[in-house]
Amino acid sequence: MSQATGYFTHKDCWRHEMGAGHPECPQRLDAIEDRLLITGLDQAIERREATPAALADLELAHSRMHLAALRGLSDNLRDDVAAGGPAHAQIDPDTSINVHSWDAILMAAGAAIDATDAVMAGEMVNAFCAVRPPGHHAGREKAMGFCFVNNVAVAAKYALERHGLKRVAIVDFDVHHGNGTEDIVAGDERILMCSFYQHPFFPEGDHRQAPNLVNLPVPAYTKGMDIRELIDMMWLPRLDAHRPEMLFISAGFDAHREDDMGQLALNENDFAWITLRMKEVAQRHAKGRIVSCLEGGYSLSALARSVEAHLRVLADV
Repeated sequence: MSQATGYFTHKDCWRHEMGAGHPECPQRLDAIEDRLLITGLDQAIERREATPAALADLELAHSRMHLAALRGLSDNLRDDVAAGGPAHAQIDPDTSINVHSWDAILMAAGAAIDATDAVMAGEMVNAFCAVRPPGHHAGREKAMGFCFVNNVAVAAKYALERHGLKRVAIVDFDVHHGNGTEDIVAGDERILMCSFYQHPFFPEGDHRQAPNLVNLPVPAYTKGMDIRELIDMMWLPRLDAHRPEMLFISAGFDAHREDDMGQLALNENDFAWITLRMKEVAQRHAKGRIVSCLEGGYSLSALARSVEAHLRVLADV
């Protein structure tokens, strides 16, 4: 097996945008790319260009109706824009598409699938997908919270159904609760989902109770050391008991103390520590196999530094 860390992205992920001033913007990927070049970390990763996800693979996590509605909205918008209409179609107050969004959605999920294939084939030991739009708020039937298709849930289901794995785990450290992922995986005993998130916070509503979910809601201003203690106490025993054959990470960096989209108090050292713990779990049970996908992170400097810290642990540099 190659010891390389893969880095999957595609130019279409830059072309999706939701209007001037929106925090989930193409500049997020620019900040990451700049950081990789400035630090020389670009030399330590193996770049791959994503290919678009097949609809049949997206249907592992989403209903055909949901995907058809997204595609139809995209087609209608393209016609409207050609006729001089508005540049965006609104899904909720925070979430909209432009004429390039459908292509970006397919590439973001496609990156997660391509990374899964490459890691399973032993071409790389782990991989990070620098993609947008993010995915963890997208449920089986619903787009919301900047998310349309659930990249990590698609990849996890793909590993089970297409590669024949028996057990996988999803770890979500975004400041917001991964309600969409939970909607898709709750009750599927093959998938253990571990998450912490600020609560009460977006998204509102009850959180699922299911044996395969390890939810750790924490109050605003929780510090990194407290999160580390919770992970040691609550996540690690469950992950070791589950013995996942592959780990998937919803890597949201908006729990950083500099990110004003949330009020948690983590820093890049905390993200590195979490990554190291998950890498150790993967080495014990999953031959090191990890696929990580970008979720939140809206302070550009904090995002770039945090992704660097995450990648340094994955690439062992």
